Amino acid sequence: MTTLAHADPKAAKSLRRRSWLRRLRGADTGRPIWRQPVTVVALSILAAWLLIALAAPLIAPYDPIAQSIDTYQPPTGAHWFGTDSLGRDVFSRVVHGARLSIPLALAIVALALLLGGLLGLVAGYVGRLLDEAVMRLTDLVFAFPQIILAMAVTAAFGPSTGNAILALVIVSWPVYARVIRSAVLTIRGEDYLNASRLLGVGPIRTLRRDVLPNSVGPAIVLATLELGNAVLLLAALSFLGLGPRPPAAEWGSMVALGAQDLSMWWVSVFPGLAILTVVLAFNVLGDALRDRLDPRYMNGR
Repeated sequence: MTTLAHADPKAAKSLRRRSWLRRLRGADTGRPIWRQPVTVVALSILAAWLLIALAAPLIAPYDPIAQSIDTYQPPTGAHWFGTDSLGRDVFSRVVHGARLSIPLALAIVALALLLGGLLGLVAGYVGRLLDEAVMRLTDLVFAFPQIILAMAVTAAFGPSTGNAILALVIVSWPVYARVIRSAVLTIRGEDYLNASRLLGVGPIRTLRRDVLPNSVGPAIVLATLELGNAVLLLAALSFLGLGPRPPAAEWGSMVALGAQDLSMWWVSVFPGLAILTVVLAFNVLGDALRDRLDPRYMNGR
């Protein structure tokens, strides 16, 4: 195989095409993810929330930070989700909360994937002392519970949206580094990589053209699953007063406000349901992607 690839560069290119993209399009056994009813429901929920986030000013009937004297009003025709302790419309705040919670979760996962993926890619390919240093650093981060470490980082820098993102990126990147490194170690000895080396291809080009496309599948599945975790962690920090500052409409802080008086159930229930639906949808989508991109998992069930 190596001799063939050395004689014909097209052979190495054809070997690279056997990637996770073919499985996503349905090249393996099983139905594509868009033909699975549960996955379709999850995608519909996520699409609905994204639409709500984009059209929040048009959907919300009230200003999310406008106060009134109608405090703690139960759900009525005028206020579908009731009002909170400051007379703010809960439905409007839940709708506008989607514009904050979902984009922040996407930003956290994207930054953590970029940082952890880059470190895991280089560590797995180079190996030796660099691999050992990166893995020991991940062990150090894994030694602390995520929420505790995120609280410590946010408290050290001060409660704010930017610091909350920084804290959650710090606690989230090691898992991506581990997954990418594991994928790179699996494919590092493949024939097409040996063919690339024999053809004189440099390490940077090899990483970009050969290693990264064939190791990104597990990272995408993990990132999809971690989106739900990012929403939960961000809500947890906001619940503790370490996230976006009031009067910002953020789901975690809304749940915290409702927890002050549980008899006014609507104040915390509706933002809690928003968190629940988004997290479940991301988890279902991540499971569907895992089933599609990892045939060994499907065969083992």
